[in-house]
Amino acid sequence: MIARKAGKMTVEEAGRRGGEATSSIHGRGFYEEIGQKGGAARRGQLGREGYSALGRKGGEATSVKHGSGFYAEIGRKGGETVSRNREHMSQIGRKGGEARAERGAEHRGRERQ
Repeated sequence: MIARKAGKMTVEEAGRRGGEATSSIHGRGFYEEIGQKGGAARRGQLGREGYSALGRKGGEATSVKHGSGFYAEIGRKGGETVSRNREHMSQIGRKGGEARAERGAEHRGRERQ
């Protein structure tokens, strides 16, 4: 931390105190609202292609920083977490079975033609 002169605040301390004051006055909803507005403005600036490029750069930077095994590890952890939810697994299994049955019926219908 930067040393400060007697009676003077650092920029960091002033920012923190200002943020705390704003938070106590306006509450969480204020930050959600300005976040939504900022996100909409940024979306207008970047567009679909811009977000795609931004995501690609972020993914590449993460890969360089953590290595390719990082993605395998977080995928495994996520899969374990999702698989603990038996109701969810049952629902997606049922949907998959129904979709497969529909594709099979369509395929059998084409064979008969």
